[in-house]
Amino acid sequence: MAGKPAEGKPKFERLEQNPLSNIKRVVAVMSGKGGVGKSAITALLANIFTRDGYQVGILDADLTGPSIPRTYGLKGRPEGDEEVIYPLRTAYFGIRVMSMNLFLEKEDEPVIWRGPLLSGAIRQFWTDVVWGELDYLLVDLPPGTGDVPMTVMQSLPLNGIIVVSSPQELALMVVRKAIRMAGIMGAKILGLIENMAYVVCPDCGREIFVFGEPKGKEVAEETGLELLATLPLDPNLARLADEGKIEDYDHTGLEHLPRVLDEKLGLKPRS
Repeated sequence: MAGKPAEGKPKFERLEQNPLSNIKRVVAVMSGKGGVGKSAITALLANIFTRDGYQVGILDADLTGPSIPRTYGLKGRPEGDEEVIYPLRTAYFGIRVMSMNLFLEKEDEPVIWRGPLLSGAIRQFWTDVVWGELDYLLVDLPPGTGDVPMTVMQSLPLNGIIVVSSPQELALMVVRKAIRMAGIMGAKILGLIENMAYVVCPDCGREIFVFGEPKGKEVAEETGLELLATLPLDPNLARLADEGKIEDYDHTGLEHLPRVLDEKLGLKPRS
């Protein structure tokens, strides 16, 4: 029957990392749709891990809608030659970053590529970039279940995926699709982060549910995932990201995750 999927989990050929790289763990950050703060969560995770003494890199796999360089205020073309590329480092924490936007003349220049070219760029960001010694490489995936998330799950030695959602029913519906995709691809989901769950009133301190009641616990129970965090919609975070100063953001609500992820990956948490 045409279109019938093959039985069993698919088998993929994992790419070798660059000989000058030693990446110990690879964790992707995924969402079903755009606009839920996935890239901001990726950056905050990188900041928190670095504060705890980890060496961290970010592979910005959202090739057609990259935002990681802007959030860190990174500009300039990465150095390299015909064989290798060197990632840029953020100003304060020294997080290593590779993004398509770093190669564009203007940051608002569109990348109008079909799937094979996008997949090829992701492979090069893995094989040709000299990441050096990294405890964690965080992969900021584009929203949805298209070519790039498939390439990452097929070609990179993923240790796990963190799924980011927001309370809207539409966002949750497509998150469920992303979760099912990860299951089909044999990728381990480490947990769920519900972002933009509420706004704190600056006058009375009351939590206001702008997008409806938080549904992270409901989705976690339905899917069997662990709810890793429930985060507010914080205008200060948006402002710092727009100014390229996301390294200045404190009180993220994610400070426990280095220990949690290490435990989930069977590693001894750092003291």
